[in-house]
Amino acid sequence: MKSRLSLLPPGALTAGAVSFTVFAWASAFVSIRSAGSAYSPGALALGRLLTASVVLITLLLVRRVGLPPRGAWRGILISGLVWFCGYTVALNWGERLVDAGTAALLVNTGPILMALLAARLLGEALPPRLLAGMGVSFVGAVVVGLSMSGGGGSTSVLGVVLCLLAAVAYASGVVAQKPALSFGTPLQITAYSCLTGAVACLPFAGQLVAEVPEAPLSATLNMVYLGVVPTALAFIAWTYALARMPAGKLGSTTYAVPAVVVLLSWVFLGEVPAWLTLLGGVLCLAGVAVARSRPLAAARAAA
Repeated sequence: MKSRLSLLPPGALTAGAVSFTVFAWASAFVSIRSAGSAYSPGALALGRLLTASVVLITLLLVRRVGLPPRGAWRGILISGLVWFCGYTVALNWGERLVDAGTAALLVNTGPILMALLAARLLGEALPPRLLAGMGVSFVGAVVVGLSMSGGGGSTSVLGVVLCLLAAVAYASGVVAQKPALSFGTPLQITAYSCLTGAVACLPFAGQLVAEVPEAPLSATLNMVYLGVVPTALAFIAWTYALARMPAGKLGSTTYAVPAVVVLLSWVFLGEVPAWLTLLGGVLCLAGVAVARSRPLAAARAAA
């Protein structure tokens, strides 16, 4: 397996990791809505992180990976507390108070914050193509959000604030995680960040124990899925890509999430999107393409 992967160009592996992460995180929005009807925000976050921790610990044992170096722990603790715990609880809570379109729109302010924080704290450049692509994608996210909003007054001020807090936590966690990858492997950083988040969510253990027997099987399976795919596997793929490209540029790829959510809902749920939703999805993807493109001269030089 390892030899086959080594034959692939590094860029192809990174693109594959990014694509898998986008699809997995897009599916998470649907699963959170489903499991959130039976589980409270904190209990759902704890169940998700405990499931992911079991998968990640198993991988650590199988691969005989030890503790991360000392230099990685600052980023691990910050990303674990802010991203794995804070983001998950805030998003779970926010999605109970606002519709899916509004939640997706608000959370998608994260890549903009990520690029700005990475430029300020990590010294990453903000090339015009990245800014232009993020602008196009953000317009697309706005269009998707408006087209998917129910318009029935379901949006609350608290829900908006929680989704914005989730976006800030997401951006801060990524920027904190980036330097840690200079010391540890993607599996190490992901596993111990997830364990940190799970420990931080332990105050919700009583709620989780009380809600599991009452929850329908579908909600529990969605919680397990959230832990295995969008958390354990997708975060490993994300950290793999983050170690190989700038945080701001990688963050811009997550603008494809709303478009993928629309596609998944269309294929698996039979929800035919309106033309305005399709237009927003196309804009999201176009913006990602612009943000990830290189100037013609640089592309010719690389060739």
